[in-house]
Amino acid sequence: MVALLGLVAGVLLWSGITLGDDATALARVEVQPFGGTLERVSAFGPDGRRIPLTVRDGRLTPRTLLTPGETVSVEAVVRRPSWLGWALGSTRHVHGTIRAPVAGVSERWLTVAPGSPVKVSFDRPVSAVAYGRGRRALGPSRRSLTLGRRAPAGTVAVAAAARSWERLGRPVSVSWFPPASVPVALSRPAPDARLAPAAPIRLIFSEPVADVLGGNRPQLSPRTPGRWRQPDSHTLLFVPSGFGARFDSELRLDLPRNVAVVGRSGAGLATTRRIGWTVPPGSTLRLQQLLAQAGYLPLDWTPSGAPVARTPRGELQAAVEPPKGRFSWRYSNTPRELQALWSEGGPNQIMRGAVMMFQDAHGLDVDAIPGAMVWHALLADAIAGKHRDGYSYVYVHSSVPQSLTLWHNGQTVLTSPGNTGVPAAPTRLGSFPVFEHIPVGTMSGTNPDGSHYHDPGIRWISYINGGDAIHSFNRASFGTPQSLGCVELPLASAAKVWPYTPIGTLVSVEK
Repeated sequence: MVALLGLVAGVLLWSGITLGDDATALARVEVQPFGGTLERVSAFGPDGRRIPLTVRDGRLTPRTLLTPGETVSVEAVVRRPSWLGWALGSTRHVHGTIRAPVAGVSERWLTVAPGSPVKVSFDRPVSAVAYGRGRRALGPSRRSLTLGRRAPAGTVAVAAAARSWERLGRPVSVSWFPPASVPVALSRPAPDARLAPAAPIRLIFSEPVADVLGGNRPQLSPRTPGRWRQPDSHTLLFVPSGFGARFDSELRLDLPRNVAVVGRSGAGLATTRRIGWTVPPGSTLRLQQLLAQAGYLPLDWTPSGAPVARTPRGELQAAVEPPKGRFSWRYSNTPRELQALWSEGGPNQIMRGAVMMFQDAHGLDVDAIPGAMVWHALLADAIAGKHRDGYSYVYVHSSVPQSLTLWHNGQTVLTSPGNTGVPAAPTRLGSFPVFEHIPVGTMSGTNPDGSHYHDPGIRWISYINGGDAIHSFNRASFGTPQSLGCVELPLASAAKVWPYTPIGTLVSVEK
């Protein structure tokens, strides 16, 4: 009886099956001498998909790439020997869960002496890595990678796979710094570089942020909407919000202590508490595109590709890197005098008048300068899809018989006789945007003979150039030079013209 019990115990002891880790495969199935024969093995991913396997000497190697850290369910079926199967069953099923290995970088922030190669170490052997461009296979049991000689400071993204049957893992940044007596900082963008309004600012320190700055945070000037985040122990990231940094400005970052800042080329250290960047002005071409889309130009603009995303980030990016597209005249009968004033991508009087009209419509100071306030209002309108209707243009012919023509939305609304300046006080030729628009006012000045005039109650005034304006005036006749530089109209004509000439409306005076 004792011998029989011992035999049974031995059989049970030596008929086990184990599912464990392996140095090269996903897992290894070990069947003990009395366990029987491995009949089949199945593997499934976390989403239930079947993972094809190669089984050799009990090693389970996936035939498709797995993601590092992916959880795999394994089922092994073993057929017992016939002499044991009648008692314990012909087959035995073993279930297990295996996690694909994850290779990590041992140290992400390195101090590297000038001229020395950058060496990246891993916390386990890796079979493949990627940095820069492409994937590089390594020999077995490699735990480090030499990047060669590089700039004295820099950052590179490194991804690794612990096994040949794995995809590359999530890239992590590895930064290296030269030795210094104070903490070293890498800035992205580099110091003194161009910074787009919505671009994030990343500071990577050679020492932990807590040791370098304590509980303080850098300060941006001019104040910029956004917030600071700390993605890891050595990195600070400023993410702008809204419309970000101000266009056409010098942005400064003040640190609470001195650090050694790496120069633009990755070489050279400057000990400082301040880092600066240049925020570019908005593109003139993009300004014209936005004004056309908003209805402030007599032109339409159509993008060549996908439209700009109606988000702050999308519009800000387009403001400094304008998309390609095509301008076209909105009306087929646009006056030739108006067409001659247009210049795509460059300053012109049509754009100047449109900026002034936009400023007036949005309660901004009317100075024809597309500053930060104009850009922010334009971008907000673009995001909201706002559009104004109507475009007016006035052209004055100073050849006798003198006349004024009002053109609006492709139609000639009015042609009226008018008076321009006498030879001693001629009306200046050219194209001018209306800069003041009042229904009634007093006009005063000096006559050519030196005497003064003071005329109250002048109606329907639109100032275009200095003291010159379009307005009504009581004359016995119209069509000849009679004014002191203004464009005089009969009362009824001036009353009809005035509503069409808000601030920014272009007026051309030609022979």
